[in-house]
This record gives sequence, structure tokens and C-alpha cells, in this order.
Amino acid sequence: MSIINQHLKNILIGKDIETVEDIQTIWDQLYFETLPYGRKGLAIMAISGIDLALYDLLGKSTNKPVYEILGGAKKKKIQAYATGQDSELYYDLGFRAHKFPHRWREDSDYDSAIEKSARVRSLFGRDAQIMIDTYMSWDATVTGKMAKMLADYELFWFEDVMTPDDRDGQYALRSICSPTLIAGGEHEFTQFGFADLAKSESLGLWQPDITWCGGLTAGMRITDMAEGLGIPVSPHRGAEVWGLHLIAASSWADLAECHSDHIKVERDTLWLGEPEVSDGFIYPSDRPGFGVEINSVLA
Repeated sequence: MSIINQHLKNILIGKDIETVEDIQTIWDQLYFETLPYGRKGLAIMAISGIDLALYDLLGKSTNKPVYEILGGAKKKKIQAYATGQDSELYYDLGFRAHKFPHRWREDSDYDSAIEKSARVRSLFGRDAQIMIDTYMSWDATVTGKMAKMLADYELFWFEDVMTPDDRDGQYALRSICSPTLIAGGEHEFTQFGFADLAKSESLGLWQPDITWCGGLTAGMRITDMAEGLGIPVSPHRGAEVWGLHLIAASSWADLAECHSDHIKVERDTLWLGEPEVSDGFIYPSDRPGFGVEINSVLA
């Protein structure tokens, strides 16, 4: 908050917001002003929050949902996938795509990955998209072995193998793991960071987080770049309204991620009016802005 309150608010005061282009111009200015200490990390996260607030403001001032001011919805419903350990629950709730976490610690974790993959594939069926999130716990050796051991289960992607900076290592794994994709990008920032990813060809699927990577302005630029390169995009936490409106307005981005804390009864209630998943799909709200209001009881 100090980045916003002690620096960026002084740039924002007095700005007029009438078009998407106005917001994009402001993004460029905020990025330039934070270059001495920014480019990635907290400064870009601060810009993300401002950017999303401006899109919400423009949508509400024009009485349009954000996807409408971005050019209109390209899809009326979006396939959702559930991330978490409760595979049976997600299947019972109607999800037909699922990503489960797997952390590497010791050799017995090969067996646990096989057991979990077999159980999930049997539960969801051959046509379902199944993915694994390794959260940087698989190195090159582990990933290569996993690709061979799990080949029969036809996994869609391995997410966050190795570390985000080991792009050469990720690139080398793409052919080893094919047709399973090497996915990542939630820890990358701005279209400039993703342009570097593109040069390295390290990832087969991009996952920008719209609340971290620079907001919708950066998210749209990243998605447009990916479309030009033919790289699929599935935003991290894409079922949250910030990513959902990008997916709805994009002809390229797809698959909305629902984390376990947005599926269970004890889901986060900070935001009121979030759309819910029905029969494996999520339907963006047509309410103005992002369609949510902050829960004043918790604020």
C-alpha cells in the first residue's frame, strides 16, 4: 500500500478515465515512474491493483461489465477446472477438468504421483483435462522420470517445474515431456517479462496472474502476444473475476481456474457477487464493472 499511497496516488489524482485507452496510457506512465525500483514484484502488483480498480470504475461509470468495454464477450460460458486435493468432491460438483498439487521430496513421491494420476484419470474419464502443479519442487531429473511414468494418464500439463528463472532447463523438458505441456508464468510480470519467455521458448502454456502481472492492461497485452505466437493461455486463478473477464473477452485465453478455497462452503467472502461454477462451467456476470462488491462486514 505504501507504493500506492506515497507515490502512485500523486500521479493518479486529476486523471480522467473515459476509455480503455486512457487506462492503458496511465499504466504506461505508472510503469515508467516505478522503473527505478520496479519492473517486477511488489511495484507491478501495486500497478495491477490500480489497473483493475480503473477498469472496474470505467465499467460501473458506463453501466457495462468489464468484458463489454474490452470489446464484448467472445464466449458466454467458460470451462472451469478445480485445483486442490479433493478430487472426488470436484467431480461430484460437476467439474470435468482438474489440477492436483504434487510436491517432490523423496523417491516414494514417484509412486504417489502414479497413484494419484491413476485415480483421478479413472474418476474423471479419458476425455477430461488433468494437470499437475509441482510448485517448483520437480527438478529436471524428476520431471523427465515423471513424464515417462505418467504417460499413460495423458496429462495436459506439468505446472511450475523447476524455478521460473531456469528457462533453459524448462525448454529442454518441453520435448521430453511432450505431448504434456510445460506450463507456468504466474511468477512472471508484465508483457516485457513474457516477451522474454517467448524468446526462450521455455513454456508451452502461459499462466499470467492478472492481479500480479500488471492487471488487465498487461494481461491483454500478454494474451495478444501469445495469440500471435500460438501459445495457449490459461490465467492463474482465472475463475476470479479479474481473470474471468479477460478470458470472456479473449478469443484466445481459456480454462478458468477455481482454487479449493473458492469451491468449499468456507470460501472467501471478501467479495460479494462472484459467479459460481455450474456443471463444470462458469458464467461471467453481466453486472457493471467486475460485477462484485466488497463485503463491508469484512473490510
